[in-house]
Amino acid sequence: MGIFNKYAAASAALLCLGAIPAHAADPVEVPVVEVQQFGGWYLRGDIGMSNQRLGNLDYVGFGDAAQHGFLEDGTFDAGITGQIGVGYQFNDWLRADVTGQYRGKTEFSALDFYSNPALGQYGTNQYHAKKSEWLFLANAYADLGTFSGITPYVGGGIGASRNTISNFTDDNILNGGGGYADSASQWNFAWALHAGVGIKATDRMTIDVGYSYVNLGDGQTANAHNYDDRFTRANPEPFKFKDITSHDFKVGVRYAF
Repeated sequence: MGIFNKYAAASAALLCLGAIPAHAADPVEVPVVEVQQFGGWYLRGDIGMSNQRLGNLDYVGFGDAAQHGFLEDGTFDAGITGQIGVGYQFNDWLRADVTGQYRGKTEFSALDFYSNPALGQYGTNQYHAKKSEWLFLANAYADLGTFSGITPYVGGGIGASRNTISNFTDDNILNGGGGYADSASQWNFAWALHAGVGIKATDRMTIDVGYSYVNLGDGQTANAHNYDDRFTRANPEPFKFKDITSHDFKVGVRYAF
């Protein structure tokens, strides 16, 4: 074959190859990884400690004295709290729950003084009692973003508290007298402010470490009586525990399902 014929054959082959339509490469299928999702509902349980404060202790008989005041303002011991609840996670930023909490009995003590100089009356009263509550709240929380599995949050709640005062005694050591009052409970409007962090333990379980400021309202005893009933007021009245608040710290678990 002459050199011309060789070039002609090669050119024809190239033209034939150019006439073959080009086919795009088949797309590569990327496997889809399914992320398992859980429902927005969750259960929660918490245990904690209360650190409580009293606005003031009040009684109608305080006004009988020419002078009256407190040597030791009323204080409560710390107490144990236990809480359960159910909630719903609306999205990554908002959730809400309703909770029921029992706040264990705490010891109360106070010491006052009184005087009626015109009558030559002077004395002190040592007060002792126990207090407990049932607290029910509807709460809403704002989750502030997740960082390495840790989610800080803030929130608030409103509801009701059933405050019980029991084992109330009033001992006038200087004059060998005093009194007592039976147990009584009352319902109050209650509210709380919350802050804390959620720590992701598993896909379903979150450890919750939190703080709450709680306003529990008021409490009171039953009507007070003197140990010697001859000296009981003609119209007995209760002792009133006004403006009970608490700084609570708790740790618990939220479980999604």
